[in-house]
Amino acid sequence: MCGVSAIMGPGAAEPALHRMVESLLHRGPDDRGIFVDPAGRAVLGHDRLSILDLSDAGHQPMVSPDGRYVLAFNGELYNYRELRSELQGHQFRSDCDTEVVLAAWTAWGEACLHRFLGMFAFVMWDTATGEAAVVRDRFGVKPLFVADNPDGTLMVASEIKALHAAGVARRPDLTTWATFLASGRQELPDRTFWEAIRPVPAGSILRWRDGVVETSRWYDLARAVGETEDDRPDDLVAEEWLGLALESVDLRFRSDVPVGINVSGGVDSSFLLAAVHAVQGERSEVEAYTFVTGDPNYDELPWVQDLLTQTRHPSVVVPLAAGDVPALALDVARHQDEPFGGLPTLAYARLFEVARSRGTLVLLDGQGLDEQWAGYDYYRAGATGVPDSIVQGSTDPATRPGALLPGAVDLVLAPDLQCSGERLRALQLRDISATKLPRALRYNDRVSMRSGCELREPFLDHRLVELALRQPASRKIDAATGKVFLRRMLADRLPGRLVEAPKRPMQTPQREWLRGPLARWASEMIEIGLDGVGRDLLDPSAAREAWRRFHGGDGDNSYFAWQWISLGLTTVLMGE
Repeated sequence: MCGVSAIMGPGAAEPALHRMVESLLHRGPDDRGIFVDPAGRAVLGHDRLSILDLSDAGHQPMVSPDGRYVLAFNGELYNYRELRSELQGHQFRSDCDTEVVLAAWTAWGEACLHRFLGMFAFVMWDTATGEAAVVRDRFGVKPLFVADNPDGTLMVASEIKALHAAGVARRPDLTTWATFLASGRQELPDRTFWEAIRPVPAGSILRWRDGVVETSRWYDLARAVGETEDDRPDDLVAEEWLGLALESVDLRFRSDVPVGINVSGGVDSSFLLAAVHAVQGERSEVEAYTFVTGDPNYDELPWVQDLLTQTRHPSVVVPLAAGDVPALALDVARHQDEPFGGLPTLAYARLFEVARSRGTLVLLDGQGLDEQWAGYDYYRAGATGVPDSIVQGSTDPATRPGALLPGAVDLVLAPDLQCSGERLRALQLRDISATKLPRALRYNDRVSMRSGCELREPFLDHRLVELALRQPASRKIDAATGKVFLRRMLADRLPGRLVEAPKRPMQTPQREWLRGPLARWASEMIEIGLDGVGRDLLDPSAAREAWRRFHGGDGDNSYFAWQWISLGLTTVLMGE
């Protein structure tokens, strides 16, 4: 896991690249490198977090043996050993996945991407043609951002701050902010919260040559899934999906540094832990990390302790206190570059701090199972016509069934259409491609890399996601719950047991803390935001009245308050 920087075109200046590399030091504290194209057409930079082959042989940017291709790579190619065995003609100098990516590109060209199992974002420079390929993985687990200049210069970086360090003006994009404040949506396909900076879309490849930029998709989830449902017997589906899941978990233990797991009190953690034991054995002793806030109404530690009973996993409990929030929120905002998800993100950030301090540089978690097996309550509402009221407790308006997907909830449908698999799949595709998952992946990448840790998400293997989405609704949801098939597989086929904390819309006492010990700080941040970034976005008197009512106990939803706090945090950072 690393930081990538590049400048192509007339503005390919080495001093600007050095500033970009310096700004991404947290992503790769172990090594850094610079490549300058002999013809002056491009400069590439890299900050390395050493996970595979800790020697200098993994130094980047990495140059192919013939000198043609130069690679700045971020991420992990989990099946690098298998691909390496197919590349018989290449003389490998290291045991790292980066060299396999370089060799695969040399041998197979862009077609190599379809062979990759992993998370990745990279820049490949062709010294022979003067062309750059900027590539992002299927689901956008690893980030890449670009900024264009009128003179044809293209700047690329793993984080927005690196583009600002290179000279891109630091001006908020008011359209993105307005969309966020109105709908809760944060991840837009062609813009960020900052003017002139846009993301490289997930599953896409951006080509640059002589100032001309073309972007195309190399992976499309909807097309890969297709339109038909999987009507095979349950046993065949379970055997295939579970086999892939165990392979995926096993691959993600490939590391030359210690690996741990994130554990909460839910189905996902039960499944992850059972999968770990299936591939490593019951004597597995990887550390299990859990955050707590000291509030029994939210903390899942009792369920975690129950889950870990009779295992050999050391339990590492990471506390977050209200007094930690002001300073931590500002620092996390500095690393996120864009609004983030409130106290749960801060608690997660603290978890990675502790993991790093204990020498655990890689962590696995269960991200992705809710999206592929319809674990959220609003999936049942969206697919069955259950009234919207069952999900009104959600703190995120973008996750409500009707949000951003017109017609997602239509209570006048005929009974035989009210549990339509097509409707459910549409919700899942939306969440994976446009709303919930992209947002979570951005939060998770920044808080892990802030501490120089690598987060691996084995259940986001594209083969698992595609197979799960093809399943009929009856294998995902019933009247009472979601993840039906997943629960059945855990009960029948894995060496584990289901431990599940009660479902709650929030993981932390954000509402209580903002009304209590954090009320003064929240008020100050909101005022700063109203006078700063939010000056032309919010009605100050209406916002103050809404905050006054919330602070006085009116309503349960604290999401809007954190949105306004985000305005304040951004304003403070702009003044630094």
